[in-house]
Amino acid sequence: MPHNEHQSAEQGGNALTKAQLSEILFEQIGLNKRESKDMVDGFFELIAETLVEGQDVKISGFGNFQLRTKAPRPGRNPRTGEVVAIDARRVVTFHASPKLKEAVQSGSPEAAV
Repeated sequence: MPHNEHQSAEQGGNALTKAQLSEILFEQIGLNKRESKDMVDGFFELIAETLVEGQDVKISGFGNFQLRTKAPRPGRNPRTGEVVAIDARRVVTFHASPKLKEAVQSGSPEAAV
């Protein structure tokens, strides 16, 4: 069942949420609701922990979450034009796999699997 059948107007309708993922696991896999929620939460916690530890996350057929360190640089306050220092920081980037890109272009989710 496509996830868009689980969307509602009050949830925006354009994004798949963690709650909807849990519901899909409950309906399609047969886990109980608590197990479904715990599995989804655990999945995202593991990704976050791995990134916090400085490691990339590679999900075959889906894409890579990578950490990138941005160097300090001068910036400008758009309101005043004043030059301000922007500190170095780590950012998370996501790069879709070729399979996922192909699936999005073709409109066929099966192409990513």
